Amino acid sequence: MSRLDREADAFRASMAAAASKLTGTTGTSAMSSAVKRNLAPPSPSPSVGSTTSAAVGTPSRRDRELPGANIVYSQPAVTGTGDSVISQMAYAVTWLRGKDEPQTYHDVLSYLSATSRSDSEQEFFVEQMRRHPQIQWIPDPNLSEQTWKTGTYIHRPTIPNVRNKTQLIAYLQKKTDASGVSVKDLKDGWPDCEPAITELEREHKVLVIRAKKDGAARMVWLDDPSLFHEVEPDLVRAWSRVELPALDVIAQKLIQAGQKPASEDPRLKAEKMPKVEKKKKRAARKGTKSTNTHMEHLLKDYSHMKR
Repeated sequence: MSRLDREADAFRASMAAAASKLTGTTGTSAMSSAVKRNLAPPSPSPSVGSTTSAAVGTPSRRDRELPGANIVYSQPAVTGTGDSVISQMAYAVTWLRGKDEPQTYHDVLSYLSATSRSDSEQEFFVEQMRRHPQIQWIPDPNLSEQTWKTGTYIHRPTIPNVRNKTQLIAYLQKKTDASGVSVKDLKDGWPDCEPAITELEREHKVLVIRAKKDGAARMVWLDDPSLFHEVEPDLVRAWSRVELPALDVIAQKLIQAGQKPASEDPRLKAEKMPKVEKKKKRAARKGTKSTNTHMEHLLKDYSHMKR
């Protein structure tokens, strides 16, 4: 091999090595640029897919109505009777108020979903029920010894044994004073008492005070139907036609007759009277003369210099 051939072979080898280096660098840069393109943020302009789906008619988020969107979760609905003894006792009283027949302890605890609790917790709740002023415990007459599981329970209203018109009249007749009965207390044991009170009022058996706003009954008193007398319409019309003089004329005639009218206001009479100014009396000065007797030998007498 001549010298020229050896130089040509060396040149080809160097060119091949340079070509291989260039190919590796180009592939690496291509891969890095591809990764950068994949990691780049999405373009703000809408893609073809998004515009296509929008054109098809897919509802937007604003147009979609989510189920339960109008529920106010800050005010959950009442779904139970609570866990504290106080809240459960209030539910038990309300439940017993609507029952006409006595209920066992198991019936009450079943309503409160408390039958799965331990016996000690159930016994404690039953003891609190027996002490409650609005719950009456009826012992079992067939047993000589009572336990916390025996007996029945019934609501004890504020006014007991008043659930109809006859019982209401009897209760009012037994009262020894002139006080009325609150309708609110009646509703504690007789929730639908207002229609019966209205019927008794029409029969003039009770006197009722009603609210001015809605006309609901507030207080009830006993009335006597024998004291009610119908007045003939002619007398009512004749009475209405009588004209009364003015109040000033009535008062003047009463004064002329030497009587004091009931409508006279003593404050107005005091204002009409002339006010007499009272002179204030000056307090008299004491004529005693006080001196420092223990210091007379040190003081000078200036009494001769008085004007």
